[in-house]
Amino acid sequence: MKAIAVTPGAGVPEVVERPVPDPSPGEALVRICRVGVDGTDYEVIDGTHGGVPDGDDRLILGHEAVGIVADANGTALEEGQYVVPTVRRPPPGVETNAYFERGEPDMAPDGEYVERGIVGAHGFMAEFVTSPADCLVPIPADLAPMGFLVEPISITEKAIEHARATRSAFDWQPASALVLGTGSLGLLTTAMLTETLEYDRVYCLGRKDRPHPTIDIVDRLGATYIDSRETPVSEIPAAYEPMDLVYEATGHAKHAFEAIEALAPNGVAALLGVPGDRTFEVDGGHLHRELVLSNKALVGSVNSNRGHFEAAVDTLSALPDWVLAEIVSGVYDLTDLERAFPEAIAPVAAAGGGSTVRPDDDTTIKTAVEFEDI
Repeated sequence: MKAIAVTPGAGVPEVVERPVPDPSPGEALVRICRVGVDGTDYEVIDGTHGGVPDGDDRLILGHEAVGIVADANGTALEEGQYVVPTVRRPPPGVETNAYFERGEPDMAPDGEYVERGIVGAHGFMAEFVTSPADCLVPIPADLAPMGFLVEPISITEKAIEHARATRSAFDWQPASALVLGTGSLGLLTTAMLTETLEYDRVYCLGRKDRPHPTIDIVDRLGATYIDSRETPVSEIPAAYEPMDLVYEATGHAKHAFEAIEALAPNGVAALLGVPGDRTFEVDGGHLHRELVLSNKALVGSVNSNRGHFEAAVDTLSALPDWVLAEIVSGVYDLTDLERAFPEAIAPVAAAGGGSTVRPDDDTTIKTAVEFEDI
């Protein structure tokens, strides 16, 4: 079978041949239809995040997938059923641990899990994969073409759940929300806040000039676009209003601290970006006082569990079709990897040696690789 693999740091995803895997007891064989590409994939490609399975030098990419059960292998699944796989699995040689037994693999610390297509385990960007049946979430056939969006939506389902949990000790009734980032995750979250969570006022912060497809989506959703070059995060309360919820999806380290100042009293900020090491100065005393005297909170969130995936299926069905169509810039087959991975580093000839470039076109929002038409 064909798969898309990468040597982390090499910068170029490649089509490789691999044998079709055999499902073990309790596993099903899934024929993959589509796999989404996101920022984590680029980090793996660049070698700044993730890692290959033990004993291998390449990683099969892909953690946002939708497929169809090809062989139920005695499980409760049905052949021909569309499914979305969850991402985390126990480490090699370990059948389970307390986090997986509780149904909370997303809460496992580093070393207590591997992630398919990210770190320690091959992903779903292949014609066939195997997976434990309890890690496969059924999805209706009419949602299958966009089923690869279930995984990123599940990430927000968890983040919002945990943000609410920090406010559960009192009557928290949020009306305003600020999303930091206009990537696909930020736009999906903006859509969730306006369309399904029904926040009264939603803002989305980016660094793009009009006209731009991402800003068009924000406008059409009825949210307010904020250009961070004109209004930094810390100045948003004065320029617009203090925020009950801040959702950070940029990986820009300063935003974690600026979000505290952007919050209204009793507000909460959910941090999802994963920045690299960066040193800068902050007024620690001021931020500490803001957290304490205004009952503010910060919560970090990563990954999601089956319950979040199931909620994400419902959310996907509730989002307007136009939003999904605008966010997904293109779906490409294996002959068109350059368009499927438009931000991947590609080596180019240069006088005196090689160099790397990224495309100037930044209008692509989200792409997917298609192995089989849905």
